[in-house]
Amino acid sequence: MKNRVLFLCAAACLITACSHTPSPPSADPAWAQAPLPEYWPTNGWRTSVPSAQGVNGAELDTAIEAALKEKLPLHGLLMIRHGYIVKERYFDIYDVSTAHDLYSCTKSFVSALAGIAFQKGYLTDLAAPVLGFFPDREFTQRDARKEAIKLEDLLTMSSGLAWVEGQSVYNEIYRSRDWAKFVLDLPMLADPGMQFRYNSGNSIVLAAIIQQVSGKDTCEFARENLFGPLGIRDPWWERDPSGLRIGAWGLKLPPREMAKLGYLYLHDGAWEGKQVVPASWVCASTAPRFKAGGPWSYGSQWWIDPSIPMYAALGSFGQNIMVVPGRDLVVVFTGAIGPSGNEASELLFRRIVAACTSGA
Repeated sequence: MKNRVLFLCAAACLITACSHTPSPPSADPAWAQAPLPEYWPTNGWRTSVPSAQGVNGAELDTAIEAALKEKLPLHGLLMIRHGYIVKERYFDIYDVSTAHDLYSCTKSFVSALAGIAFQKGYLTDLAAPVLGFFPDREFTQRDARKEAIKLEDLLTMSSGLAWVEGQSVYNEIYRSRDWAKFVLDLPMLADPGMQFRYNSGNSIVLAAIIQQVSGKDTCEFARENLFGPLGIRDPWWERDPSGLRIGAWGLKLPPREMAKLGYLYLHDGAWEGKQVVPASWVCASTAPRFKAGGPWSYGSQWWIDPSIPMYAALGSFGQNIMVVPGRDLVVVFTGAIGPSGNEASELLFRRIVAACTSGA
């Protein structure tokens, strides 16, 4: 009972902290909760013709063919409406069983694991100082600002650490033996909690904390509490040289397994009558915390586009898990999309949403 009270306090803290940026209004049908599923896809997804699920199949096919004519380098496309696969296509060497690099989609899985860690009492306070989770390590360039970094700041990409996202820092960290220490040894650029700065190092430290407090390998913790309940089998997750699962990238799953995380969040963290991730955590994680450029805002390791409205796990080169609550819709892309393809990818997604001829 004590752990439950502590978790509810932590979730309330996160939701309260979100209040400086408008959250999706519950009365808005575009953010309506998806209806209770007719079945759960733990042991596999069912398929349906698009029209049976309120999707204009001809419009959908036209949108996909237009994207391919623009040479959008898709590896896979999966569209799930009302819990049924209504469109699934794979290209080149890829097929339904191909495990794909998720890149930064991994971050959203780690966010879910953090919510589970709160539910189980391994974590109890979003305001907990991050350095306090590593009492046996000495960190360089330690000052008052670094000591003030909270767990919440890692989740919302607002730690203030001087990480500059890109190949240069990736090369540096791959030469390091202890990746969490590498990140926390960085100097500070800003006060924690004050501004959004995309920083994969935050997610690396977050995964290290989950392993530290649970006493379990992060992938094993996920097998027991997330992958297992959802029926996600045989995940592959890269480790750093110290053995830590990399929280910022490194997870590989086939598209149908990727979609299960989106479907879990579409149903407020519930799966087969069990609350796998607390509903309050799902709500807070997918609520805007910071503006992040263009139409995007950022929550807790999830991206939000209020203009559609939707939220998404986004990974490099077009690995996307997109959730549109008001359409009871989950869309998964895998691919090799570079910056020049992002516009075409976004247009395709908007046309997929538009092909849903009825609401949730």
